[in-house]
Amino acid sequence: MDINEFQQWVKQYYDERNWSGLDIFIRIGFLAEETGEVARAIRALEIGRDRPDEAAGTYEENKENLTEELGDVLGNLIVIANKYDISLTEVFEAHQRKLAGRYS
Repeated sequence: MDINEFQQWVKQYYDERNWSGLDIFIRIGFLAEETGEVARAIRALEIGRDRPDEAAGTYEENKENLTEELGDVLGNLIVIANKYDISLTEVFEAHQRKLAGRYS
């Protein structure tokens, strides 16, 4: 599946559940929450656990958790892009142009 197919799949999946219609500021809150969960997953990967009262997961378990959390961030980003009719291809190309212009 390419990124455009995935973007369309997320749109359909979220639309079917009425998740896409949430106020954009609620969606931004979800994105911030998921970003925090990415930070927590990275911390668990780096030190082996999140808190002293938690059992340490294996590297593979922690990596799987990070992968899931990155997916949650991506899902929220896609919903935001879809709200404003921006394809991820456009996002990738604009970011590439911006970096190439700044640092080339």
